[in-house]
Amino acid sequence: MSALWSRDDAVRATGARAQGPDWRAHGVSIDTRTLEAGDLFVALKDVRDGHEFVGAALEKGAAAALVSHVPEGVSADAPLLIVDDVLAALERLGAAARARTDAKVIAITGSAGKTSTKDMLRQVLGSQGRTHAAEASYNNHWGVPLTLARMPAETEFAVIEIGMNHPGEIAPLSKLARPHVAIVTTVAAAHLEAFENIEGIAREKASIFEGLEPGGTAIYNGDLPTSGILEAAAGAQHFGFGETKPTHLISFSELHQNEHGSVIKGQFHGEPFLLKIGAPGRHFAMNALAVMAAARVAGADWDIAACDLATWRPPAGRGTRETVVLDEVDGMTIELIDDAFNANPASMAASFEVFVTIPVTDGVGRIAQGRRIAILGDMLELGPEEMRLHAEIADLGAMAEVTRVHCVGPRMRALYEALPEEKRGRWSATAEDLAGEVHHLVDAGDVVLVKGSKGSKVSLVVDV
Repeated sequence: MSALWSRDDAVRATGARAQGPDWRAHGVSIDTRTLEAGDLFVALKDVRDGHEFVGAALEKGAAAALVSHVPEGVSADAPLLIVDDVLAALERLGAAARARTDAKVIAITGSAGKTSTKDMLRQVLGSQGRTHAAEASYNNHWGVPLTLARMPAETEFAVIEIGMNHPGEIAPLSKLARPHVAIVTTVAAAHLEAFENIEGIAREKASIFEGLEPGGTAIYNGDLPTSGILEAAAGAQHFGFGETKPTHLISFSELHQNEHGSVIKGQFHGEPFLLKIGAPGRHFAMNALAVMAAARVAGADWDIAACDLATWRPPAGRGTRETVVLDEVDGMTIELIDDAFNANPASMAASFEVFVTIPVTDGVGRIAQGRRIAILGDMLELGPEEMRLHAEIADLGAMAEVTRVHCVGPRMRALYEALPEEKRGRWSATAEDLAGEVHHLVDAGDVVLVKGSKGSKVSLVVDV
């Protein structure tokens, strides 16, 4: 197995002063809990200072550590790379990794769908070349350089997810990644507290196009009120995707969904196609258009990519469907949709659209009538209109097919009060409170959706 970084290469990339013996690293880690022997440990400062864990990392077998000083208790001859600023050095390491590869790089941003689109791309590109993408949602100021720093030189396709919380974050990360293809999945009211309006969010998302390599291609959702902003920022080589419009290079005219997946009929460059996706949902269908177009632009074979797309499934916490067995003898189960990692008004509507396609089961359990039960946590970072945006979930068309809604958090109180009496379940201030009661709120035959922003901790309900 060839090394990811030699000591000399890492020194050249970061400008570090090296001490201790020579070494070769096979990975890059920022967390001693997941560190593997042979990793380069990067001592970032976050909630805790990574320098506190350098000793533990070396004891666990780290090849070396990237630090700003020799930590207390660490030997003076330990294998260390000493720099002025660890995060800046990680960025330089990521830039060097990007510079040494001939990989076709695809970058993704959007108010929703970044991670599922990244995972779709990894799925469809993985059988066509050595493909590199972050395992988790490493899309921020340290996640992007970390993903790049972990990229082997022989990579043929790289998929980089780029997120933001505030203005000015996306462009520098895109310029670091230097993509050949950049995608904006959608623009919606997410992180709205940091922006004046949705147009401001669109301009920030569009800034991903600033990092495109010369001759690179911008791909954006063409069905949005803010699509004009995306198009204006996209440069010469660009196209929209979405439902049938003459201006879309790739579009779908028919979408057929069932509880297990979706079938899309559409056109790419005027040629008809049929795609299958291993999950229902209009939002997944839209993302699949961007995925297939980006893969084709990056040089992948369309037919192989289409076959691989059919095997894709949503990752945990992002619409994953699971059958929870209550009684194996009598075959009593609950269908659980785990969408507890992220939430905003657009993704909430998309989740409800999928939720109501899954059939309930009657004639089982203590109630003997299957129900659709939604357990919803707060949508965070929506700004001054957050209470109105929560209350408006009650107006979703799919809400008519939902039996009961249980709400978690102070913002979801607005939805609780907006719901008609017959749909109103329980309201709890915290997810911990509701998790203790959830066994009494569901029954065999039910379909249960759990959704909320990660900070609402509604994933605790999924765990229970």
